Amino acid sequence: MVVLNGLFPVLALLFLGGCLKKLRLTNDAFLKTADKLVYFIFFPAMLFWKIGGARTADGIHWPFCLASLTAVGILYLISAGVILLAVPEFEAGSFSQACYRFNTYIGMAVILGTLGEEGARHFGIMVGFAIPIINTLAVSTLIWHSGRRFSPGERLRITGRALVSNPLILACAAGILHARLAGAFPAFIDGAFKLATSVTLPLALISIGGTLTFETLRGHLKLSLVAAALKLILFPLVGYTCLKYYSVSGVPFKVGMIFFALPTSTAIYVLSSQLNSSTALASASIVVSTLLSFIPLSIVLLL
Repeated sequence: MVVLNGLFPVLALLFLGGCLKKLRLTNDAFLKTADKLVYFIFFPAMLFWKIGGARTADGIHWPFCLASLTAVGILYLISAGVILLAVPEFEAGSFSQACYRFNTYIGMAVILGTLGEEGARHFGIMVGFAIPIINTLAVSTLIWHSGRRFSPGERLRITGRALVSNPLILACAAGILHARLAGAFPAFIDGAFKLATSVTLPLALISIGGTLTFETLRGHLKLSLVAAALKLILFPLVGYTCLKYYSVSGVPFKVGMIFFALPTSTAIYVLSSQLNSSTALASASIVVSTLLSFIPLSIVLLL
């Protein structure tokens, strides 16, 4: 029942998104607009609200954040080794991202459904630290394997732009600052945030479900399965070891294990298209990782 209660709502909305697209009640234009609304407005508002309204005394759980970031770094190095051995140059950037980037929307949906507000707060704070590091790793790898020559200044500019223009990073930073300086929101503001952000996760999951397609798997199934194995099998094992090493327990430990079992981010397609990497592999990796992720997520929730 824990698995069913935690994952069925997510699966149901992903399935609904696919059905709505098949029935032509949604289309590509709608899904792109929904993505923008979630990414630039609703999800940043949710992160700011969840983190900014927390009690200052709760603070940042540093061992949990360090364990999560250490695991990301280890997976990045492992993916780099696999790239050197078996991944073509054009597909390297997309493959690398698929191994360690994570779907924040599915993560927040599962954590809210199973661990409640405390879990969401820990996840939101960790995301604020993880996204800048992950974006830096992703952009650096894409630039290196893009086949184009970039000056050091151009590399810094592209990486810096990817960081300072990310609304999730800005929302997390603003939320931590608000929690430190002001704490809980007044009731009328809290109510406004609650109403406005209630659309966030349903809209995000419907959008993800509507964009999943098996057509992109043709010719890219092998590499997408390798990336999914690293993301969904090795990452949880490495993450578990890191959590134990940093003596993380309780709710942060549970949040961490859910985080390590999440599918890859749908945003890997955008960066791949911008920096000359395989968008076909990116799309295939998103589909395979999303569908297979419910196996490790189920195991994590059972344990």
